Amino acid sequence: MSRLVLAPCAPPEGSYVTAVPTIGVLALQGDVREHARALEAAGVRTLDVRRPEELEQVDGLVLPGGESTTMWRLARSFEMLEPLRKRIEGGLPAYGSCAGMIMLADRIRDGVAGQETIGGIDMTVRRNAFGRQVDSFESEVPLTGMGDTPYHAVFIRAPWVEAVGDAVEVLGRAEGGANAGRIVAVRQGRLMATAFHPELTGDFRVHHYFADLVRRAMDEEE
Repeated sequence: MSRLVLAPCAPPEGSYVTAVPTIGVLALQGDVREHARALEAAGVRTLDVRRPEELEQVDGLVLPGGESTTMWRLARSFEMLEPLRKRIEGGLPAYGSCAGMIMLADRIRDGVAGQETIGGIDMTVRRNAFGRQVDSFESEVPLTGMGDTPYHAVFIRAPWVEAVGDAVEVLGRAEGGANAGRIVAVRQGRLMATAFHPELTGDFRVHHYFADLVRRAMDEEE
């Protein structure tokens, strides 16, 4: 059963408060509940999305972390891949974390044979770039437009972005160590993605940022 929840809390100060969006979470695999809780903290409705008709009910969409090849295959099995591409091409705001970042990439490296993405962000993403599960780590990442305090980011078998097109804004880069400077957060218009898992922390700035992006899109279309 799909779940529709209206969060009781108000949007953050400075948000577009003229509309209460419904933001879906692609519920094929990954951290669905964790993203829903974070979105509800940002003052929006949430809806689990597994079928094309549910996709048509949302004002924005989160593609959660998980395993990108499994997510792609399930999207194919559930006949969701083409509807997802159509809605995102049509201007649906979307945010992808970890595996979701890979799904929003126009190009991937180190993917499995035949691996497909939804696309939408003009970037090249390297799958499992930071290493295997045992190489998971936490790090402070400054994020553009999300306050002066660096974000305490959780990386689990994370990708990184190797190249971006001119239309892509880099929101965050890894700091310290051998991988300093690697791109880990991006935005292109109504689409955004992070290599890390903000849903696993108590810091919901990324979800507030995305909720405001969705509100802006709704206001633009009125």
